[in-house]
Amino acid sequence: MRQTRNTGFTLIELLITVAIVAVLASIALPLSEVAVQRSKEQDLRSALREIRSAIDAYKQAVDDGRIVKTIDQSGYPPSLKVLVEGVNDVKSAEPKKIYFLRRLPREPMADDIQSEAEDSWGKRSYESPPDDPKEGKDVFDVYSKSDKTGLSGMPYREW
Repeated sequence: MRQTRNTGFTLIELLITVAIVAVLASIALPLSEVAVQRSKEQDLRSALREIRSAIDAYKQAVDDGRIVKTIDQSGYPPSLKVLVEGVNDVKSAEPKKIYFLRRLPREPMADDIQSEAEDSWGKRSYESPPDDPKEGKDVFDVYSKSDKTGLSGMPYREW
């Protein structure tokens, strides 16, 4: 008589396979979390660079005489909305606006979803010191309001 051999997996083989898959999954999950954080950090860097460049372009337009400035103004935009809504170019022969941003990016590290993108950013006025930024009559710089620390060990607030 011939013996037929049952083909299939034993319980021990299945348990070992499940254990290996669990170990691989526990390794992959933290790596995916780091990848998500790295992506948000790249978005934050890009947004900061974009907004700061627009603020500098606004200041340059004021210095060039293309935007009206009164004596009590610093030459920086009064709000971030102005960068998107545009301002009148006083040097233009016909009524024309200067735009500095297409849209205001939302702060990627913001914990809560704000109604306005402008509210998601911390704003520093020209009159406030760098170590204690405060809002004022103008927007000299922007920063993240997040209390979290980046992968580099530097708090997002200091970027």
